Amino acid sequence: MIRVTRGVTTAVALLALTAGAPWPASAQPSPASPQPGPPPTASPESHLGELTLPEGWQVTRSGAGRQLVWTSPERIPAGDARVEFHAGDRLLGRPLPRPDGRSFALPLGDARLTEGTQLRVTAGGRRLDAPGRAGAASERPPAPAAAPEAPLPANPVDPGVPGRYRTVSGEYALNSVRLPGFPEPVEMRATVVGPAGAPGKRPVALFLHGRHDTCYTPGTEDVRFTWPCPAGTRPIPSEQGYLRAQRLLASQGYVTLSIAANGINGQDWQAEDGGAQARSSLVRLHLARWADWAANRASAPAAVRKTSSADLSRVLLVGHSRGGEGVNRAATDSLNPPPAAQDGYRGPVRWKIRGNVLIGPTVFGQNPAPDVPSTTILPGCDGDVSDLQGQIYVDGTRGVSRGAALHSAAYVIGANHNFFNSEWTPGQAKAPAIDDFSSDDGTDPVCSPGTATRLTATQQQAAGATYIAASARLFVGGDDAVRPLLDGTGRRAPSAGPARVLTHAVGAHRAPAFLPGSSVTVSGGGRLCAQVDPDAARACLSPEEGWSPHFAYWEASPEPGRDAVAMKWTGRGNRVDVRSARPVSLAGTGSLALRVIVPPNSSGTELDVAVTDASGRRAALGRTRVDGLPGSPRTAAYWSREVRVPLSAATRAGLDLKRISTLELTPRGGAGRAWLMDAWGWRPGTPAVAPAPLTRVDVGRLTVAEGDSGVRTYRVPVTVTGQGSGQVRLFVPAPDGDTVTSRTVTVRPGRHDIDVPVQVRGNTRYGYDVRHDAFVKAVRGTVVGAHRGGVTARNDDAMPTVRLTPVADDVTEGSALNWRVVLSAPADVEISGGILLKPVTDGPELSTADIDPAWLEAQFGEVPTPAKPLSGVVEGGTSLWFSVPAGETSTQVTVPTVRDGVAEPTESLRAALFTYDDSWEPVPGPEFTGRVRDAA
Repeated sequence: MIRVTRGVTTAVALLALTAGAPWPASAQPSPASPQPGPPPTASPESHLGELTLPEGWQVTRSGAGRQLVWTSPERIPAGDARVEFHAGDRLLGRPLPRPDGRSFALPLGDARLTEGTQLRVTAGGRRLDAPGRAGAASERPPAPAAAPEAPLPANPVDPGVPGRYRTVSGEYALNSVRLPGFPEPVEMRATVVGPAGAPGKRPVALFLHGRHDTCYTPGTEDVRFTWPCPAGTRPIPSEQGYLRAQRLLASQGYVTLSIAANGINGQDWQAEDGGAQARSSLVRLHLARWADWAANRASAPAAVRKTSSADLSRVLLVGHSRGGEGVNRAATDSLNPPPAAQDGYRGPVRWKIRGNVLIGPTVFGQNPAPDVPSTTILPGCDGDVSDLQGQIYVDGTRGVSRGAALHSAAYVIGANHNFFNSEWTPGQAKAPAIDDFSSDDGTDPVCSPGTATRLTATQQQAAGATYIAASARLFVGGDDAVRPLLDGTGRRAPSAGPARVLTHAVGAHRAPAFLPGSSVTVSGGGRLCAQVDPDAARACLSPEEGWSPHFAYWEASPEPGRDAVAMKWTGRGNRVDVRSARPVSLAGTGSLALRVIVPPNSSGTELDVAVTDASGRRAALGRTRVDGLPGSPRTAAYWSREVRVPLSAATRAGLDLKRISTLELTPRGGAGRAWLMDAWGWRPGTPAVAPAPLTRVDVGRLTVAEGDSGVRTYRVPVTVTGQGSGQVRLFVPAPDGDTVTSRTVTVRPGRHDIDVPVQVRGNTRYGYDVRHDAFVKAVRGTVVGAHRGGVTARNDDAMPTVRLTPVADDVTEGSALNWRVVLSAPADVEISGGILLKPVTDGPELSTADIDPAWLEAQFGEVPTPAKPLSGVVEGGTSLWFSVPAGETSTQVTVPTVRDGVAEPTESLRAALFTYDDSWEPVPGPEFTGRVRDAA
């Protein structure tokens, strides 16, 4: 989890990121192969040339090893959302955590920022360096929560009621396993809860926790994020946090296991996909062992033998946070095997995944498994994955495959991220734990503890267990009586207590009708809007207005292929016509289901709904009412409600339901706004799901040496497997990172349809590693495994050596001390280093009273009062920075003195040059001195 901390954000004037630092920093051979290291010991102000970065920011090291570092005033607990650095609206990159738990470092390469750029740190859309959301929405005053709606009708079948079976529990620990790309072995450990004496073979539910701190020291507040756990610490038992849900399922006849993944959490910073493939491998390694034990029960651990036998043909996967992305990938990998080189499991698939439950999940790849039914639980007060990006597990399946699998989103008002796991919950956990939702600058009207809408930990865990059980009963058990709890019908489960859980869905018996995109036109009082676009004229919703889970950012902005219909009206609204390029069929369906977003805390938005067929016959279907969710500037509450209108009026009017051409929406009442996500023909029921033969695409990464001369052409490695053909959207960022081009590509197994050539130019000058990236997203008939990769051209030339020669090192006060820094050869990048000022041990030291005040202000951000020895301006060591521009071989370091009118002896400056070696470890250089004589 990640908790928001206080910080200071400043609009910073930057010309180029060029500074170095005189402290040991993390060893970083190149931006392409980052490694964490010890924290810097920076001065209170860090500089870029003569400019000052905002509080908490600094640049370390030089040349290709430059890193932009942000340090929080307090520890940032390990979380599931990725930490990101932004410069204005541009994503600079995703930094690596340092072991101190407070610092994050981003390799800069040749990145440059312009004057006036604002630096920001975000995770899951939430600011870490300042309270609130990632955009200016945090500046809006909190809105009061909407008046509570009447409780939903109770569903006749309540899946949260315990079953008739007695439960037994235990644990097993097997030999650790090695996974591709992870240097340390990963544990094979699980907590098992199952029924005792249940007849026959029982369905299986596997739980996978998310990314959390990995180790703790019992009896203290000490927690660590590393692997393996250091001596004197213990692994945090995150896998034991779902016992309430496990016991409920076990009482209903399920054999459950919750697996440990600390070994992945402590190492997934080095995985380009955030550890999704590793988590999938771990899940399937456990399932393979259970398949072995099902065939030979005597070989199973005691914890497994004392439960009822397991039926691996009926498996439900439950994943929390990054564990959600892991089980999604495991479901994909079970149907469409990944390339062997990236997979930690190489055996046959001896199980069948019937469904997934994803709790507050990440979806970095935005690559849901389209043919595996799913429920995505969205915590309305999530303080970690606070953009609720898991919504894409629903929206991202539309049109990709046959659409038979039900994909449900369950928005739990008042739930945070952590409390679904009791081992992440204060008062329940063995290790230190916190509430991930934070409102550091005041009380949040929706999510602060004690507000009417915020759930307690036990209430949240009851709701989580109930909706996990509902998913199991529908996806694995085939009981359609619980479907209304998940598919937007609007029913509640009494066992979920006071929790208000709202749902909508796609798939199952829905017939696609109006999906905003290139195949529809919008006229009247609405417009086709882009879900992700920095242009406010095109965007559906700007960050200044609020945040929607449907519009979660991915890898590119703008991102084509993701659209909605935006409606805005004053007074009685103008009719909005949504016309399909080809008539759509609603035959065989009984209702039209619409997913409509209205602003949080609004109520009573009414829309008249009508349809027209290809012959021009029109029928008014009825009026719908949509209320907004309780929301605040810290929540992603622009979320669609599912509303349905019967098609009976269209049948009576004689419309041809096989050829419907236009959807009409007419707002009623006062001013308002709404967004149409999509509209479907709907009928009840849950069809059997037969996975389609899909094409799988995985993007790899090729690393090459640049060479000494010539131009070589390489290609981004792409693996296409599976059956048939399909389409993906290919994105290729420009080398400067400012623009991304995209195109739709038809792919077939065994062919090279995705061709991204990369030219690498060799030379003998020192420079940066250069990354050429590409990423893909499924459009139709495909699934995506590894969504991102590319070609990295490694610099293979040595850094120039640096020497320092005096220009004027013995001067009269009023003149400037001056030294020249000279490189042995020009480089393709700036070469930076520094001069560490040391206390003078022989005679008087030059003080700040002897130095030009304007120079002191530019170098250190202040003019010390009273005066200090120059070496003592900054606690821990005072440094002067230098930078030799690319292509040049020298620069000068100058210390201007002033006449102070005071008779005094000769004063001295003592200093030492420092640079870095090829491993980016600091290298002390020679000492030198400067003398300033009295003008009298």
